[in-house]
Amino acid sequence: MVANRGEIAIRVFRACTELGIRTVAIYSEQDTGQMHRQKADEAYLIGRGLAPVQAYLHIPDIIKVAKENNVDAVHPGYGFLSERADFAQACQDAGVRFIGPSPEVVRKMGDKVEARAIAIAAGVPVVPGTDAPITSLHEAHEFSNTYGFPIIFKAAYGGGGRGMRVVHSYEELEENYTRAYSEALAAFGNGALFVEKFIEKPRHIEVQILGDQYGNILHLYERDCSIQRRHQKVVEIAPATHLDPQLRTRLTSDSVKLAKQVGYENAGTVEFLVDRHGKHYFIEVNSRLQVEHTVTEEITDVDLVHAQIHVAEGRSLPDLGLRQENIRINGCAIQCRVTTEDPARSFQPDTGRIEVFRSGEGMGIRLDNASAFQGAIISPHYDSLLVKVIAHGKDHPTAATKMSRALAEFRVRGVKVRTPGTALGRPHGQEAGRPEAAVAAPTGPGSPSLVCVLPLACVPSSRLGGPSQTRPETSIEVSPTILL
Repeated sequence: MVANRGEIAIRVFRACTELGIRTVAIYSEQDTGQMHRQKADEAYLIGRGLAPVQAYLHIPDIIKVAKENNVDAVHPGYGFLSERADFAQACQDAGVRFIGPSPEVVRKMGDKVEARAIAIAAGVPVVPGTDAPITSLHEAHEFSNTYGFPIIFKAAYGGGGRGMRVVHSYEELEENYTRAYSEALAAFGNGALFVEKFIEKPRHIEVQILGDQYGNILHLYERDCSIQRRHQKVVEIAPATHLDPQLRTRLTSDSVKLAKQVGYENAGTVEFLVDRHGKHYFIEVNSRLQVEHTVTEEITDVDLVHAQIHVAEGRSLPDLGLRQENIRINGCAIQCRVTTEDPARSFQPDTGRIEVFRSGEGMGIRLDNASAFQGAIISPHYDSLLVKVIAHGKDHPTAATKMSRALAEFRVRGVKVRTPGTALGRPHGQEAGRPEAAVAAPTGPGSPSLVCVLPLACVPSSRLGGPSQTRPETSIEVSPTILL
């Protein structure tokens, strides 16, 4: 059973079908017409009378469905209950396997303060920050007096950009503390915050790890997730471009070291910031499958969901043919998240019925989606992700060219039609002069615009009017967006 919805539920169902495993879906009252319900062998309503999101957070209903239908294992997907230790424990107590780390490891990794302490114990460098959640604005004042500005507030018990606020001066401190607390409380039910020194203009590099119950841990190299909007990833690249080989070795080695320190099992991601001097700092562990796991699968030819299921069955990584010396990087993969958001309204989600949908496909293109089809209803209740477009090529320029071509083939019409245009965000730190490239689909009268921004390291310079070479990448606050 997948305790989730949308494209990630379908991704897991497909993996199960390939392995000969029957599948069970759950759905809320608002999701009766959603595709993930149709892709499973069985589907059951949960959260009757609850709010749309709360339905997928209602552990008693989910466990009840699992027990009544003889479910052997539950995959949490990402988001919702995927990093809730109490859900992992509830599955275990009900005699249902949780496809992920043990409840204790989920708890430790979900508590950013404890995860930080574990990283320090493992000898992994961390950003200067508080050792425990702060309980007052006064503590934030003391921290800023010691380390100076800028600083950043982060939710102690959640992620995804919620409860995260950057502060550049004493004048901004109180307002941002209050907002961060409120956001964390609303999103995670706990407003606890911790404070870190803010690393300006970093690269966000994460390492995919995989462990089994026998103590075997390996990495599947890194992803560059530096292109973000409002602290949320929008374009992911594997492997990271222009990454010093020695730095890559340090990042992957520290990730495995940290995983062994905590006894990590199943799939996870260790996230780092890399500053302009090439120093790396641990920030968190995501004890689940990531949205961007796709690019790692493309460059390593390892099906991460298959691996998750086999590990949960008790198989070892060597039994699966997964040994570190056998993991190789094959080319480059880029993922763009196409969302139903309107740049003209500060990227507010758009909703309604899709009247026309035509996707970009072809060699080297993978599409992971759930609601991207004619007649689909885009709900206002859930994430605005429409489709993940993944391009794979022999190198970064080839993958970028495929991505550009695929995005140009998309045609979507529905709730709102917008004339051709390009939506560009500002680079982090207001540094508008940093390099950026917009790839926009040609559209005709009445057609929507499709816009994606890629780092220049991924775009052949010949497409930009320059000689055939690559250029350094940048971090840009912009969303690849379909305007409906």
